[in-house]
Amino acid sequence: MTLVPTIDEIGCAAHGDCVEVAPEVFALNGQVAEVIGAGTDEIILAAAESCPSVAIIVTDSATGEQVYP
Repeated sequence: MTLVPTIDEIGCAAHGDCVEVAPEVFALNGQVAEVIGAGTDEIILAAAESCPSVAIIVTDSATGEQVYP
């Protein structure tokens, strides 16, 4: 499975937890996080689960199915 993260820009409160967990995948850009790169499925899911705003949506690229939240 290959997971793809996207940011719910309205829900993101720029806590930065995702950047701490996966700095190769996420960065803060002003008031929201953004996806800047790729990472393993495990890292992407861990970063999404660390988001207190639940603003990271994780999708399976093969099926299009939303995996998280």
